[in-house]
Amino acid sequence: MSLYGHILPALVVLFAWFGSTGVVAWLANRGKDTFARSISWAGFAAGICLCVIVYVGHGHGSAGPSPMDAYVSFGAALVIWGWLELTFLTGIVAGPRRTVSDPHARGWRRFSDAAATLIYHELAIAAVMIILVSLTWNSANPTGTLIFTLLFALRLSAKLNLFVGVPNMSDEIMPGHLEYLKTYFGPRRLHGALAFSLVVLLALSLYLGMRALSAPADSFAAVSATLVFTLAALGSLEHLFLALPFRDGALWRWAIPATDKDKKKESGYGL
Repeated sequence: MSLYGHILPALVVLFAWFGSTGVVAWLANRGKDTFARSISWAGFAAGICLCVIVYVGHGHGSAGPSPMDAYVSFGAALVIWGWLELTFLTGIVAGPRRTVSDPHARGWRRFSDAAATLIYHELAIAAVMIILVSLTWNSANPTGTLIFTLLFALRLSAKLNLFVGVPNMSDEIMPGHLEYLKTYFGPRRLHGALAFSLVVLLALSLYLGMRALSAPADSFAAVSATLVFTLAALGSLEHLFLALPFRDGALWRWAIPATDKDKKKESGYGL
């Protein structure tokens, strides 16, 4: 294990994960009159970052990509992801259904109702992922595409587990205008689906960690693999929080306006 090939990139992911989540939560919990401006600027940045991912994906000729290229690609993917998350949390891109769940809905009807609350957003993410894959196919630096794809997989897993039901919903940073989504969450229980997700994510993290450690010290391969590994490990941790009585949303309470915090406490959603 090396400082610049493993420890530093792991710290970069940790701070980027914490900071970017807080920024998106802060923007999504501001007044609705700010949403259009935030989405526009974030979309402009995301467009630039898409071009950046394609550019750094080709490396530097015969020399190949550098460790800095891995960091740049990772950061660009995070900006694109943050923009897409902001479109959902502000309610601009969600789904055709924007009402509370029918308490009598069961089985396929309950699933289709829940899917209709966010299907447009999931399709938008899938479309961006396909674009990234097509533009970086066989590229020397697929870091950004791998990061984005992993984020999409982690999101789908978390959403499906919330739908089935988990002991800890971790919904503190959800804006007030999306409160209706909580009615589609399953009962607070430990379900086999969550256990299966944890096993798969831990196995994936172990595999990625071994790849990172086996790469040449301080190389692009080491940095890129460590970035992906750390994100997978954090995703595993977030899934673990769904099973434990630890409100991880409290980590970003600084990003939520005081009035919203008070409302969530009164409704039983806050700490």
